[in-house]
Amino acid sequence: MNAQREQRPRDLVVRSLSVADLPKVMPIERDSFSMPWRETTFQGLLGRDDSELLGAMREEDLVGYAVCWWVGSQAELGNVAVRPSERGQGTGRRLIEEVLVRLLNRGVRECFLEVRESNDTARSLYEQCGFSVVGRRRNYYARPSEDALVMRKDLV
Repeated sequence: MNAQREQRPRDLVVRSLSVADLPKVMPIERDSFSMPWRETTFQGLLGRDDSELLGAMREEDLVGYAVCWWVGSQAELGNVAVRPSERGQGTGRRLIEEVLVRLLNRGVRECFLEVRESNDTARSLYEQCGFSVVGRRRNYYARPSEDALVMRKDLV
């Protein structure tokens, strides 16, 4: 089983998403967050020049995605989600790594994100990818109400 888990990220292809992918994005979004983004949010981000939406594809099947945006030399990793059946297999890490490479290629020097304080799994993944806690946003999340930890990674 472990050998299978280790090899699975290798059969992933990470590519830019389009509006045509949103019907596959939305179920993952709803399964991942207590307050999921609306499809119109994704549509708006897809129409911007300062954002990027990446999808992790296994064959033609979308298994996860990441969303980021930037202003000048700073970026935010706004959303990372992986289909529940695919979690723990390296998909999230692969998406984050690709986002960071693309941001660096755009001249971004630092990336921020917010994560629920209680989300130990996500926090651990972000720490493994080089992010560290730099702040707190009180009562940032609803359903349930919870603080967000602000995390930062230097890209240079």
